[in-house]
Amino acid sequence: MTPSPETITQARSLLRSRHAGALATLSKRLDGYPFGSVVDYILDEEARPIILISTLAQHTQNIDADPRVSLLVHEASADLQASARLTVIGDAARIDMSDALKARYLRYFPNAEQYFAIHDFFFYRIEPRQWRYIGGFGDIYWIDPAAAKPEAGEMAEIEDGILAHMNRDHADALRAYCRHFYGMDAGDAAMVGIDSDGFDVRADGELLRFDFPHPVLSGEDARKVLTALAKEAHP
Repeated sequence: MTPSPETITQARSLLRSRHAGALATLSKRLDGYPFGSVVDYILDEEARPIILISTLAQHTQNIDADPRVSLLVHEASADLQASARLTVIGDAARIDMSDALKARYLRYFPNAEQYFAIHDFFFYRIEPRQWRYIGGFGDIYWIDPAAAKPEAGEMAEIEDGILAHMNRDHADALRAYCRHFYGMDAGDAAMVGIDSDGFDVRADGELLRFDFPHPVLSGEDARKVLTALAKEAHP
């Protein structure tokens, strides 16, 4: 069954809303048997998962021997079989640990600071070959990663500026978003990431995802949508 644009958006939204998943690698020790583990992740501008892993970890050794992996993410639900889930199947490879990537990762996982003091942790990116999305019973699709890639824009380049502006000048709006859309009266709220599909806020230690109603590709687009959301949150 061919996925609709709406289905693809739902699948990508699920991937963006989760920040941890089940990583499957091919065991080096046990000659290709599947090996499952759990990892935290962030996404790059093309919605490709990036993980921070140690060379001492079994899954890292497996990847270095055979890059084929899958990453499973799913909605929190009492009935997992009825919940949405997405499996990203692809190839994992080590990438450069730039200061910008490190800073972005730490915004999502501040406790990871200690790992950067240990010199055997590196970033790996999963280059997708296929997505397998299940939205619920009978709602099952294979998705071409090229079709799932977000629209190109400038959000990655201007993300730091938007975060600085929102956290410095509009903390009240961030708390209003949390209250209106999540029913959460947050004492502390800070935007930690923004992309073409939405943005993430850390509210009293909890990461909350806010989806945009349409793709946002520029600073002016972001300003308009964030202003509209603020008005909605302040009726």
